[in-house]
Amino acid sequence: MSDATLTFNHHRPRLQRIAYRMLGSWAEAEDVVQDAWLKWHAADHATLANIEAWLVSVTTRLSIDRLRSVKSRREHYIGAWLPEPDLTDLADAAPSPEQALEHAHDVSYALLAVLERLAPEARAAFLLRDVFDEDYGEIARVLNRTEAACRQLVHRARIRLKDERKPAAVAPETQHKLLRAFAQAASTGDFTALKSVLAADAQLVGDGGGKVASFGVPLLGGQRIAQLYLATCLRYRGQVRCEVALSGGQWRLLRFIDGKLESAQYLETDGTRITRIHAQRNPEKLAGLARALGCELSVPV
Repeated sequence: MSDATLTFNHHRPRLQRIAYRMLGSWAEAEDVVQDAWLKWHAADHATLANIEAWLVSVTTRLSIDRLRSVKSRREHYIGAWLPEPDLTDLADAAPSPEQALEHAHDVSYALLAVLERLAPEARAAFLLRDVFDEDYGEIARVLNRTEAACRQLVHRARIRLKDERKPAAVAPETQHKLLRAFAQAASTGDFTALKSVLAADAQLVGDGGGKVASFGVPLLGGQRIAQLYLATCLRYRGQVRCEVALSGGQWRLLRFIDGKLESAQYLETDGTRITRIHAQRNPEKLAGLARALGCELSVPV
């Protein structure tokens, strides 16, 4: 393997994280990183003062261009649009709560979903500053804007997203215990247990992409959500299995029906109850996760 390839592969995980958070799509992110590799392969490496900065800049610009091209398609998306599941951390299927805390990122799945409200450059500026901790000078260089303009982009993005920032910190062992209780109840259809772990004002949003039935607008109320999970267990008696797993530093619930992946659900808690669920059910968006897990989808693509 050449030195150039080794260098690029060293930075690849960071580039993938940037592209995924820009696009909310692992498949799109992989395409962007591949395009970045082609540009890296063609570049004169001896003239690059800072290789990592150059790669981050190229990846961000490619992501902005890709996001602009898919924006119109997403505007006509059927139902709620949610990001694809993150594919990081799959090597450790049962991490400890401490590992979850150590690897937690500054962007939740819920925040990733509402980043769709931002224009591509505003999204890039916000992520580079608030998630990847780049200074404004570097952000200005990447976006080819002044530092003052970039500060304004980030400021406005923070205002638009102020209600969707990272949830209050919850002790990882507390969070894990609560999610395991929910997984057990959701696997068995224990209605009383489901109600006990769901907040009275909990909400659920699902993405079926027009491929499978889902709630495109929030389903509100812990009791209604509990009834939904009970109905699934009644329909598929003895075939529902839910597992708690870690991805991108966030706990998620993987639901299998007859051994096949049916959904990836991201759960938020206040430390006492589950307050919000984002359920990704679109089989096209679950395909990469199913391949990584070595399982089939409940609904083939």
